[in-house]
Amino acid sequence: MLRIKNWQELSACQKKEVLSRPPQSHALGAQVREIINTVKKEGDVALGKWTREFDRVDLKTFAISQEEMEEASLPAHSLAAIQVAVENITRFHRSMLPQNQSVRIVHGVTLERIHRPMSRVGFYVPGGRNAPLISSLLMQAIPAQVAGCPLRILCTPPKSDGTIDPALLVAARLCNIEKIYKIGGAQAIAAMAYGSETVPKVDKIFGPGNAYVTEAKVQVSIDPAGAAIDMPAGPSEVLIIADREANPNFVAADLLAQGEHGPDSQVFLLCQDRVFAEAVNKALGEQYERLKRKELLQQSLQKSAILLCADRSMMIEITNEYAPEHLMIQCSDAASWVEEITAAGTIFLGSWAAETLGDYVTGSNHILPTYGHARCQSGLSTGDFLKFICVQSISEDGLKTLGGAAHTLAMMEGLDGHANAITQRLALARIFHECS
Repeated sequence: MLRIKNWQELSACQKKEVLSRPPQSHALGAQVREIINTVKKEGDVALGKWTREFDRVDLKTFAISQEEMEEASLPAHSLAAIQVAVENITRFHRSMLPQNQSVRIVHGVTLERIHRPMSRVGFYVPGGRNAPLISSLLMQAIPAQVAGCPLRILCTPPKSDGTIDPALLVAARLCNIEKIYKIGGAQAIAAMAYGSETVPKVDKIFGPGNAYVTEAKVQVSIDPAGAAIDMPAGPSEVLIIADREANPNFVAADLLAQGEHGPDSQVFLLCQDRVFAEAVNKALGEQYERLKRKELLQQSLQKSAILLCADRSMMIEITNEYAPEHLMIQCSDAASWVEEITAAGTIFLGSWAAETLGDYVTGSNHILPTYGHARCQSGLSTGDFLKFICVQSISEDGLKTLGGAAHTLAMMEGLDGHANAITQRLALARIFHECS
């Protein structure tokens, strides 16, 4: 099922090729720009036009009514599962709320770092191929609620009958989201970035989506009149490090679980033992036959591989270079590897740590950097919904202590206006001192 390659036998070019990610298309730029521009100019009219064209639905209103929210219900076991996820995600993200800090720099100078929630945030939840992406909503809405963002809105594409799946509405209700709009694609991103007659403008947009959504997020984020975004989104990926003690069936299941996300998903296994690699491939083939998304898996597995490595250091080097969205360490000494990992979206330790648990119920956020962005970015957290402000308290003594250095630096940069702001104060301070 997966190519098995001996890493140390590959040339530098071959190594680069094996770890290369599927190319991201930028051919949609012009079309997405047109969608965004029409929404900016025509508002709800444009939203209706694009919804008819892309979703094949003619909507009279985009907003979910209070009646629709109240009528949404789920079987008891489904509601209980969502509540487990809500409780754990809330608990973890509350633990990440920062504390305001105060530091006395010198006598008379005190700096404080305080935080405030973003005023207006927007969530995007794509339409699931077979089911609503409940977890995607929870991972965005709960940290925003914990952070205290006062306006939180949701856009998600309508089903063919013009409705939203009740499971998504129930999840939104549990997260206290009151403004929900049946809008998908690039037009939803444009609506949240610029506002329309129905959809309020937000300051930052969160959530995954298809190529149109990703391109739209990039375009609005570079427009000063648009909105900030959480992070660039790419295809899902997992890299598994396993030793001879690992369970081949578990490893195969984890590879398939991530591979089924889409045709551009990518999965890797790093191990030292060819016999183990072949056992994983055998298990993968057997489990593949029992799964529904065979066509997607076939495409994603073509871009993936099992890499035979000589030792631990080689596996560490590959991992940090690839910077996977998900890293799974299924080794008997899994915890000892963490210190050497410098680039990964999230890490799962041990054979029992199924990545699926992190996707839904451990409380960790599953919106993570992909496409190598884990080298410089982190997964979504409470802090992404906060702004941090430095408050500077400076007394006359503080001015006297630091004013001379500030004046000198300003003059070195040729900014005599900056220097003058110090001179004026020091002169008055001397007068006060002479008179006292």
